[in-house]
Amino acid sequence: MSSIQQRAELQSQIWKIANDVRGSVDGWDFKQFVLGSLFYRFISENFSIYIEAGDDSVNYAALKDSVITPEIKDDAVKTKGYFIYPSQLFSNVAKNANDNENLNTDLAAIFSAIESSASGYPSEHDIKGLFADFDTTSNRLGHSVKDKNSRLAAVLKGVAGLNFGDFQDNQIDLFGDAYEFLISNYAANAGKSGGEFFTPQHVSKLIAQLAMHKQTSVNKIYDPACGSGSLLLQAKKHFDNHIIEDGFFGQEINHTTYNLARMNMFLHNINYDKFNIALGNTLLDPHFGDEKPFDAIVSNPPYSVNWIGSDDPTLINDDRFAPAGVLAPKSKADFAFVLHALSYLSGKGRAAIVCFPGIFYRGGAEQKIRQYLIDNNFVETVISLAPNLFFGTTIAVNILVLSKHKTDNLTQLIDASSLFKKETNNNTLTDDHIARIMEVFDTKADVDHFAKSIDSDALAKNDYNLSVSSYVEAKDTREVVDIAELNAEIKTTMAKIDNLRADIDAIVAQIDGGAQ
Repeated sequence: MSSIQQRAELQSQIWKIANDVRGSVDGWDFKQFVLGSLFYRFISENFSIYIEAGDDSVNYAALKDSVITPEIKDDAVKTKGYFIYPSQLFSNVAKNANDNENLNTDLAAIFSAIESSASGYPSEHDIKGLFADFDTTSNRLGHSVKDKNSRLAAVLKGVAGLNFGDFQDNQIDLFGDAYEFLISNYAANAGKSGGEFFTPQHVSKLIAQLAMHKQTSVNKIYDPACGSGSLLLQAKKHFDNHIIEDGFFGQEINHTTYNLARMNMFLHNINYDKFNIALGNTLLDPHFGDEKPFDAIVSNPPYSVNWIGSDDPTLINDDRFAPAGVLAPKSKADFAFVLHALSYLSGKGRAAIVCFPGIFYRGGAEQKIRQYLIDNNFVETVISLAPNLFFGTTIAVNILVLSKHKTDNLTQLIDASSLFKKETNNNTLTDDHIARIMEVFDTKADVDHFAKSIDSDALAKNDYNLSVSSYVEAKDTREVVDIAELNAEIKTTMAKIDNLRADIDAIVAQIDGGAQ
């Protein structure tokens, strides 16, 4: 079986578990139990392999908890970031799940113990609360303990039955892919709420390539509104691990999504000391100020959300917003995220940010911020994408690419709105589409109906408008009509009609004459 077939079969099995087991529970609510079980299995097997260290004579799952010494536990937590006793391993719990009348409370105790194992260690921040949304006592699982245990056992058994192949050969990728498959499917079926925390992989791939273009190495990569971490992980997938020297950084305001992002890091085998995901409001309580600048920034922030803006007079003095001299509108925080990203960007790096198209042509404060960005030569490229590429919205969004190392005063505008493949529910970008965008992004060549570079003076004369359609002429797909040829066809057709009418009149006259 090929890797593609194996992945497809695995994804089909996972989706079947997710749908068959949940019963009357809403899929969006039930996702935490499936995702959490998958994560629990991964860290259990990953931890067992670490302890066994390739020694076939050691079977960690078969050991007694009592043989674990404090030294073994201490060394494990320092390396892996957490500790799991043999009795707490996913395989041992799943094996007896159907007969365990205390399954829900046992699971709660195990999850608490895993999180507590990191207390006092450098990994505490990265482990704490990871299982907070896997509430084994939730009424969403059923109103009686028996019902809860029955559904939990079914999920554990289903996840236990998934064939990930040989762990050390391919399981890490399959675990991570399976996890992202579930997230993307839940997002697709949840509408708007799902799209807020997951960026489709095909778009993430483009954004990662834009942010890291021609950088042989970056110090670290950052997403100020990281959702489930899909954009950060695309950077890892697309480039060799060593190119990102100091790891992955992100901030997320939603607590559930924040936990998903941290789980996602572990599931893609990024160790706790190589990622730092923070919880909080990026605009009002930004983290990682001491970590900046970043060589690569990727982001798909929420579109046109409300924020406090000018109601907080201190924000105009914030280092992130002060240089522009104006704050983003209170009802449209888009440019607040853009300015935040710009302030965290290094002199050699790039930021690639998904943006609502309206911010590129509206007046008022947004026009003043565009003026600041253009006058200071920070805008490298604006790319307009096809509609319906994201979950929960049909909007044709743009990607804004910022850099601080431009050698000319030209801003590139790319119309990629015609590049998409029609799928069942959403459009997608193929690898060929991405390659075409990246080629013209690299060369900065003008291409009729596709790409054009405009100098800052021309942008200023046009009210600092950055709408791609204002500069890249759309291809005229209307059929060319030869007027002379059309008139000749009309003349011939009219003659035929006249002849037909004459023939009909003659037939009618004969009929009338015969009747007399």
